Amino acid sequence: MPFTTIKVIERVFSKEKKAQLIEKVTEGMIEVYGEGMRDKTWVVIEEVKPENWAIGGKVPTVKPK
Repeated sequence: MPFTTIKVIERVFSKEKKAQLIEKVTEGMIEVYGEGMRDKTWVVIEEVKPENWAIGGKVPTVKPK
């Protein structure tokens, strides 16, 4: 059973964008492993507080969606 975790900065992605990510990752798994994997593919989005995330040594400035 494929289990995929996607970590994103909290409040960056809307509910709709997160749903789109889940759908696209699931479709990618099916494309590789076949339709039989649809009900076995797990996708989890973990939101990380902006102050707990750094890019290039800098904490990003996040504009809430």
